[in-house]
Order: sequence, then C-alpha cells, then structure tokens
Amino acid sequence: MGSLARVRQGRYAASRYAALSLVTLLTTAPGCASLMRSATSSLAEDLSAAILAHDDPATVRDGAPAFLLLIDGLIRSDPENQALVQAGARLYGTYASSFTDDPARAVRLAKRARSYGERSVCLLNGDLCGALGSPFEDFARELARSREGDVAALYALGTSWATWISLRSGDWNAIADLPKVEAIMERVVQMNESFDDGGAHLYLGVLKNQRPSSLGGKPEEGRKHFERALDLSRDRNLMVKVLLARHYARLVFDRELHDRLLKDVLAADAEEEGFTLSNTLAQDQARGLLETADEYF
Repeated sequence: MGSLARVRQGRYAASRYAALSLVTLLTTAPGCASLMRSATSSLAEDLSAAILAHDDPATVRDGAPAFLLLIDGLIRSDPENQALVQAGARLYGTYASSFTDDPARAVRLAKRARSYGERSVCLLNGDLCGALGSPFEDFARELARSREGDVAALYALGTSWATWISLRSGDWNAIADLPKVEAIMERVVQMNESFDDGGAHLYLGVLKNQRPSSLGGKPEEGRKHFERALDLSRDRNLMVKVLLARHYARLVFDRELHDRLLKDVLAADAEEEGFTLSNTLAQDQARGLLETADEYF
C-alpha cells in the first residue's frame, strides 16, 4: 500500500473512531438520564442549525450522510427524545428532496423522514397517532383536538409527509394523502402561524397551487399564504419567492411577477441566519427558472 493510501486509510479510521466514540460517550456515560437527553438534544439542534447555515450545498450533500447516521444512532439510544426525532425528520427530508439524484433512494430517505415525523406525533398524541391511517373525516376530528404543544410535532410530520408524497408523484395512493397534509399545515397556522418563520404558510402556498382554479385549485388563496410566509420570515427566506414564481406566477402565466421575483432572489444576499443553505439553493433554482422562462411563457 502506498504512503498516500495509508494516510487516507488512517484518516478514515480516525474519523470513524471519533464518531463511534462520540455516540458511545453520549449514550453510555454515567450520570442522570436528563443530562444525557439535554446533551443529545442540544447536539441535534446545533447540527441542524450548522447544516442550514452552510453556504456550500455540495459540502452538505457530501457530508450529510454521516450526520444522518449519527442522528439514527442517537435516536436509537433515546427513541422518545422529541428534539432528536424532529431533527431526524427534518434532516432526512431535506436531504431526500434537495441532495439525492437517485429517485428510488430519495423515496427511501423520505420514508425514513416521514417515519420520524409520525413518531414525533405518536409520542405526544396517541389518539391522533392512531388516526393517521384512518379516513380523512376521522383524521380531521382527532387533528382538531390537537393542542398548541403539538405544533412542532405536527409540523415535523406535515413537512416530511409532504416530501414523501412529492417524491411519489405517480402513486395515487400517496397523492390521496395530500388533504391530510394540508389539514396539518392549516392546523399549525391556526395554533401558531409564526412557527418556523411561517413555514406552514409556505407549504400551504404550494399545496393550494397544485391546480389552476378551473380545475379546483385555489391559486389566489395560495398566493396569500406565500405572501404571509414572506412577512413572517421578514423576507429572509428567498425560497418563498422562488416557489411563488414557480407555483403561482407560472400557473397564472404572470411573466412580469415571475421574472421580478426571481431577479429579487438573485440580487439578495443569501447569507441569513437559519436560511443560508435554503437561500443558496433558491438562487440556483432562480437561475434555472429564468433560463427556461421563454420556453414556458
């Protein structure tokens, strides 16, 4: 074996040992369970924040799988830790939707994200958990009984479920679940519309613009949700404008609005606390949408 190969192997072994040591330390160190839970919860939150604050999507794409496995290990050691479970739903959903080119792999990762979202709800609300697979009327009845303390869990479920459905666009059984996802987001808005800087409004904007008004869609209602998401994020979330251009402006054939929104995105500073990664991806998407505008309109 050459010297370069030995160096690389040594670095790989060291990094693997460090990761395993971290998991072992967090899961087996003596002390009270609450201290361990606090430490692992803080790690999950800091990890999520670090990824969302990164300005190089390629680095996130290449490095995130190791963090996903770390989250899996931490959840295995503390399966009722809401912070860990919700971080798992968010990170797996983000990776599946934004960093995976293989459709089959993306569906598998999204399925894991959804399973963590479901677990988050089930840990808090047994009745709603039991109704997840029930007819919509039964599901909606239990959802209406949810409490404000359920908001984070509901949002984790709604976002991961939406990602799973979007990656199974040819599966009518999956698409049939969209009303449940929409109901979840409406419930989040009802209880705490500012959660995740108005993230539920953003999802509702997309959901209500799936079809033109002539086919039962509600594009104007969707536009209001997009605009509210912009307000609640104080215009820091550039992805809102990209999705408004893609799902509303294109749907109603408003070229002027479409181009203005996307040019605003490209002119903005992508570096914003909590949004840097999303904003960087938004600018990449904005360029693509502008390049294809002549073909669409």
